[in-house]
Amino acid sequence: MRFAEREITLKDGRTCILKPNSPEYAEQMIKYLKETAGETAFLLRYPDEINFTLEKEQEILGGILENPYAIMMVAIVDGRVAGNCAVNGIGGQRRIQHRCSMAIALYKEFWGLGIGSAMIAYMIELAREAGWKQMDLEVVAENEQAYRVYKKCGFIDTGRRHNALKFDDGTYHDEILMYKDL
Repeated sequence: MRFAEREITLKDGRTCILKPNSPEYAEQMIKYLKETAGETAFLLRYPDEINFTLEKEQEILGGILENPYAIMMVAIVDGRVAGNCAVNGIGGQRRIQHRCSMAIALYKEFWGLGIGSAMIAYMIELAREAGWKQMDLEVVAENEQAYRVYKKCGFIDTGRRHNALKFDDGTYHDEILMYKDL
């Protein structure tokens, strides 16, 4: 989905631009995906599972940009990708067409500056415009910082998925299921 850019001022005074992710950011996105996956255990992939080619990432980003029911936002600070947020429909069946799912990640150096909250707030606006009525997300139970941000943004706990993730060290981790009425 294409949408208007939005400029925000970060807590450290720098400017951040929230804008549609696009093929021009493909190279930075591959680097971002690998590095953020290595900075935290709270994302779904390990760095070695990121194996997109530049051409494939450009194709993916171009497709999302043209899809009115998929939203991918990139946060740009000082000319580089600081974070990414995506919203997609749960499915095409009529019984679940009212729901979308959100995922977000930021480079660790940008945590705590207000980017995540701003991205989520803007995504909520865009999801409403797209016609969704409910936004869902999952958060690793131990990810207390993200959990607090989601609560602050109005998300409500709806349950827990036991042993949802198995880390390479053999440990299992629950996910907290959350939603927000749009």
